[in-house]
Amino acid sequence: MSPHADAVASLYRPMKRGGWIVRRWGKDIPLRGYWSPARPVSDVISLDRDRDTWMSLMPVEVESQQIAVDCAAGHVAVFGLGLGWLAALCAVKDEVESVTAVECDAELIALHAELGLFERLPGGAGAKVTIVQGDAFSWRPDRAVDLLAADIWLPIVGGDRVADVRRMQANVGAARVYFWGQELEIARHSVAAGRRRLDDGDIADTVRALGLPLAGLDFPGYAERLGSAVDQWMGENWFSELRPEGFVEAFQSSFGS
Repeated sequence: MSPHADAVASLYRPMKRGGWIVRRWGKDIPLRGYWSPARPVSDVISLDRDRDTWMSLMPVEVESQQIAVDCAAGHVAVFGLGLGWLAALCAVKDEVESVTAVECDAELIALHAELGLFERLPGGAGAKVTIVQGDAFSWRPDRAVDLLAADIWLPIVGGDRVADVRRMQANVGAARVYFWGQELEIARHSVAAGRRRLDDGDIADTVRALGLPLAGLDFPGYAERLGSAVDQWMGENWFSELRPEGFVEAFQSSFGS
């Protein structure tokens, strides 16, 4: 976890703007991580609209975005503002020079203007953050992007997310890319291609075939973490009847962020 995570989490408060609601959950709620087992968690912050949770500080979200934070340096483009968690944790890193957060929803941008999250980041780091109202599929940067971090989807897995990211990257041309649920998408494509071990070799071959400069693959234990995320969150969201070797379907994934 980022060393600044607790400080950033303390800056949220319950509030409402338009259809968006920031909530604080109760105490000792058992929640599982992206790759870690369930544990009791208190005072989780979530961003809700209607009946959907679009983003939260549940362990699954914190863990699934940490690789993007760890890879962040230079100019970072964040697609999907959400709670601002990813943009904030990138901004407080010394290695990060600037963060451009692209968000299409004017009400959510207005909520952040009222919340003032970035203005209150430690060390004035929020000055690095620029929020731009725009479409993730059409926005083009005015300078080089070192990391594109995309999180615009409601479910953690499903649809044709790789195709979406390819469309984004065609406009951005980032040196590296990380997107929410990346590990699950690598697994789906790997298994569909007959690479069922999901080891380092299978992952490397699959990423080459995807044609995206995906970040985080060289992190120690990446294959093991990918396997744990698959066991906990994939459910039936495979492209075919094929399954990984040793696949354990522990949960049905219905989580929306």
